[in-house]
Order: sequence, then structure tokens, then C-alpha cells
Amino acid sequence: MIPIFQVDAFAERPFAGNPAAVVLDARGLSDQQMQAIAAEMNLAGTAFLTPALGGEGAQWHLRWFTPTREVAYSGHTTVGAHASSVHGAARPRARGRRSPCRRGLGGRRHHA
Repeated sequence: MIPIFQVDAFAERPFAGNPAAVVLDARGLSDQQMQAIAAEMNLAGTAFLTPALGGEGAQWHLRWFTPTREVAYSGHTTVGAHASSVHGAARPRARGRRSPCRRGLGGRRHHA
């Protein structure tokens, strides 16, 4: 099972703002699997985080996919990925639907 978070960037409540999907641990996923997940989520953007390779100067590497292709950048998807990682969306005890109301982020948790 791959945990997938659907977040609403730039929103003060769930089901508002710009929706994006986030996979906080995409290690082991192929390009084709990432594309299939993005197509299944059917949102403007899906972010995939993996640990950065040595020499990148960052802790995480981020890739963005639309339902049809990989893109060079997605602003609201980046905001959603950052907020999901900072606010602990990957905590093991967090199960089922998440609906936090934080300024700038509302979120729902889904599984694939």
C-alpha cells in the first residue's frame, strides 16, 4: 500500500483551494508507477518525494506529475508537499481521512 495524501494548498479549510496529491516516500517507484498514480489521482499535480542523492545540497528530491506527463515545476503541489511533510502527514498512527484546518492547508488522506 502506498500512502497518498490529498492536500488543499492555499486554503483555510478542506475542500477549498488548489488540490494536489502527495506521495511522501516514493522510493522504489518507477517513472511509470508515478505517472499511473498521478493519472489515478486525476488532479492538476501530484508530488513525489525521495531522499536526495549526495551532492544535491538538499534532503529531499521532488518530482511533479500531471495526469498525463511529468512537469518541470508545480507551485501549489510543492506547497502541498512541504506542508504535508512539515505537519507530519506521514505519522504511522495517522489513518484514514485527514481533515486538518491550517491556514494555507486543508488535507485529506487517501491510500492507493
